[in-house]
Amino acid sequence: MKRDCQGCRDGEPLPFDFTMAFHPILDLSRSAVWGYEALVRGTEGQGAGQILGMVDESNRYKFDQACRVKAIELAGSLFQDGETRLSINFMPNAVYEPAACIRATLEAAHRVGFAHRQIMFEFTENERMTDVVHVQRIIAEYRKQGFATALDDFGAGYAGLNLLASFQPDFIKLDMDLIRGIATSPARQTIVAGVIMMARQLDVAVIAEGVETEAELTALRAAGIHLFQGYLFAKPTVARLPTVHLPPSSVVPAETPARSDAA
Repeated sequence: MKRDCQGCRDGEPLPFDFTMAFHPILDLSRSAVWGYEALVRGTEGQGAGQILGMVDESNRYKFDQACRVKAIELAGSLFQDGETRLSINFMPNAVYEPAACIRATLEAAHRVGFAHRQIMFEFTENERMTDVVHVQRIIAEYRKQGFATALDDFGAGYAGLNLLASFQPDFIKLDMDLIRGIATSPARQTIVAGVIMMARQLDVAVIAEGVETEAELTALRAAGIHLFQGYLFAKPTVARLPTVHLPPSSVVPAETPARSDAA
C-alpha cells in the first residue's frame, strides 16, 4: 500500500502563478557549465521575494511540490544533454512523508527524461529546521533515489557547522557574505580554507556562490575551489538559459589536467 499524506491528497490549486529563472554553476576545472540552479520568479519577472511573500502554512507544501515540477519541466525543455545538473531549492519544513512527497518529482523527472543523478536539492540553513531527524530522513530518502543534496548559504543563518555534521550533504554552497572581499581579507581566506579542509575530510564538494569580481574568483581558485556561481559569469534569466561569460582568468590552459569536485 502506498504511503500518502494530507498534502499529497489536497487538490486545491495555488492562488498565484510563477515560473523559474536559471543561474549557471560552472566547473572551472573544465571551463564548462556544470549545472543550473532554478530560482523562483513571477510570470511577469517579479523577484523571488514577492512570490515567496505569498507562501504561508496553508500552501507551503503545494508550492514546494509545484516548484520542483516546474523546474524539472522547464529544464527538460532547455537542457541539451544528459549530464547537466539541475539544482532545486526545497523547503524541508514542507515535506511531510519523504517517500510519498517525492513522488511528483520522480514522475516529472521520468516524464522529461531526467536521470536522478542530474538533480540536486538545496536546503538553506537560513530556514530553521524544526525537526532535524525529519530532515535526516528526507536526505536519506533522496540519496536512496539517487539525488544529490546541498547545504545552501553555508556560513550564514542557523548553525551551519551543526547542520554539516548532522546531514553531511554532497555539496555545501559558501554564503556570499564569506566570499565578498575575500581577496583582501586574511580572516575570510582563513575561514574559507578551514571550511574547504573540513569538506574534503567529509567528502563534501564546495561550491562558491555569489562571486562578483575576478579578484574574488582568483582568491577562491587559489584556495582549491573549482565550482562557482555568481554574477561574474551570468545573471539569472527567466525561462531560458543565460549566456555565460568566462573571464580570461577562469580559462584552463590546455596543458592543465581537467579536475572536478562534482560528486
